[in-house]
Amino acid sequence: MPELSGCLTGWRPEPLVEHDTLALEQARALAAALGTSAAPADELPPLWHWVHFLDWPQHAELGEDGHPISGRFLPPIPDRRRMFAGGRLSVTAPLRLGTPAERRSELGEVVAKRGRSGDMVFVTVRSEYRQDGELRLTEEQDYVYRSGESAAKDPHATRPTRAPASEAPWQEPFVGDPVRLFRFSALTANSHRIHYDAPYCRDVERYPGLVVHGPLLVLKLAELARRHEHPVRELSYRLNRPVFAGDPVLLCGGPDGRLSVRTAPDQVVVDASFA
Repeated sequence: MPELSGCLTGWRPEPLVEHDTLALEQARALAAALGTSAAPADELPPLWHWVHFLDWPQHAELGEDGHPISGRFLPPIPDRRRMFAGGRLSVTAPLRLGTPAERRSELGEVVAKRGRSGDMVFVTVRSEYRQDGELRLTEEQDYVYRSGESAAKDPHATRPTRAPASEAPWQEPFVGDPVRLFRFSALTANSHRIHYDAPYCRDVERYPGLVVHGPLLVLKLAELARRHEHPVRELSYRLNRPVFAGDPVLLCGGPDGRLSVRTAPDQVVVDASFA
């Protein structure tokens, strides 16, 4: 197999401009999926724009894994596997529901690396969101792409049976069950089979269970801060390892701006900070 850096020679896709009406219905549906008591009526909370600006490729344009075969910012590497790795959000002003919005996305940093589990490509996509010509959100999302499967995966790995203890001021136990994963996949136009097809997860991608969406975990952390009446203007987050359906985790945080998702005995699977 050629080094992945060679596959990226000359790859520099043009920026992409998209529009959305920011209809209220998506916010109501997300509130129900998250278990939030009330849906927003006028402004989107941080990260809730993830259920807008959706892309629905034709069925024939999807690969065996359910992920699009091609896309503006998908690197041209063979047998591509995608993982959501982290990101950053800066809120100048909240997006207003019912007001047309524009998103301009462009390719950021692209780095090919060789690790213990094989070659990987790290890709950052930077997006700016505007309403009435005014910048309201700036976002960067980091993805890791691998060619083929990682030999480090273990479909028989030991799973946690309880959430860890914590002294964090804010705590919320959480378990990502298959029904919630299905609803979140539908809300975000995510047809990746790792979130709903258990045999595929185990037999093809070698995961021990359905994978809980990284964005779902990050959204739950942002909601933890919002529920404690701490507005989020800046948010940075990193996903260290996957969480699987049925695994008990603990959402932790505090007014010091630190957030995390933890699993027993005390492992940080998502690390985040806000201001």
